Amino acid sequence: MVTAVPSPPTLTGRTARTGQIRRTAHPRATAVRHLGPNWYAPVMGTAIIATAGAGLPFGAPGLRTVCAAFWALSLVLLVGLLVARAAHWIHHGGRARAQLMDPATAPFYGCLSMALLAVGGGALVVGHDWIGTPAAVALDAVLFTAGTLTGLTVAVAVPYLMVVRPRTDAASRIPSQVSPVWLLPVVAPMVSAALGPLLVPHLPAGAPRATLLLACFAMFGLSLLATLVMLPMIFARLLTDGPLPLALTPALFLVLGPLGQSTTAVDKFAGAAQGVVPAPYEQGFAVLAVLYGVPVMGFALFWLALAGAMVVRAHRRGMRFTMTWWAFTFPVGTCVTGAEGLARHTGLVVYDGIAVALYALLLAAWTVAAVHTARGLLSGRLLAAPRPVPAGPSPTTARTR
Repeated sequence: MVTAVPSPPTLTGRTARTGQIRRTAHPRATAVRHLGPNWYAPVMGTAIIATAGAGLPFGAPGLRTVCAAFWALSLVLLVGLLVARAAHWIHHGGRARAQLMDPATAPFYGCLSMALLAVGGGALVVGHDWIGTPAAVALDAVLFTAGTLTGLTVAVAVPYLMVVRPRTDAASRIPSQVSPVWLLPVVAPMVSAALGPLLVPHLPAGAPRATLLLACFAMFGLSLLATLVMLPMIFARLLTDGPLPLALTPALFLVLGPLGQSTTAVDKFAGAAQGVVPAPYEQGFAVLAVLYGVPVMGFALFWLALAGAMVVRAHRRGMRFTMTWWAFTFPVGTCVTGAEGLARHTGLVVYDGIAVALYALLLAAWTVAAVHTARGLLSGRLLAAPRPVPAGPSPTTARTR
């Protein structure tokens, strides 16, 4: 989902008529010229395979090893993308700044935060099997700190840039521009809220643990309230303006992210609160895990059915693969971890069944997205320049890839 930016003019010497040789500047780092922040989505989608699989209610032989392998793959992908994105900023700074100011691309900077957090959390959940607990704690501390600071910055900066960006025509202000992608910046703090409690037991007892736990709870509130502001806009846009463009239809699954992640967060709060906050607050977190998680998971399943129906409709109308297909992975994975938490708190087998069914869907979605991404990279299509913007009612969303 990279926004088209005009290429720099070709540098030439004098024409052949003057007898001098025509010279053309050779662009550097051409492979990353069109690499946008949306490429962190595969990192998130791979990491959630590991963390969601580790909490499943059955212990299949080799499952833990497979989850650790997925976490290691997500770590490799993260390092590779950080290097590639750094090269993009160094060699194509103008294009990178244009992406940051584009309302169709800027929200994807939330993916950077969530990729850092997902890999860091995975280190404590399954990564310690391979690298040891001290190394896993150190790695998660670094990635959690970097991811949280990035997420809080993006949660403020991206909406600010979208508010103050220049508007050249009335079309930029119509409701049809509303997109589920707008959720990405404000969901990042919720990922911090859900994964921060994993670090609580590794801090000194007393104030440090309570401070981190309540800071995560504050980020939970920040993200939840911002999400509650945006969800009615997204639903109203669908009801009043009709389906999203075909290429953007998978983005409807992004709505599952804050729903599943917030359900996961309240479960983690309940687990970390014991002995950290005084009574009755520690019991209050356990109550919140059920009273909040059950209705929100119900709405998540409703949205999953609605979004799934819209995707089937789009597929029948010729929807082709784009990087938006990675929206089928991480958001669904957060619903898996949310259902696993509800199974622990309620003891109901039905939530175990939901977790297993959603994890099967997650594996299928990851496989499809990964295969198509690998093909697109080998063919060069995914890293090629975006196609020209087609005429249509939604010019902003049409520019996304």
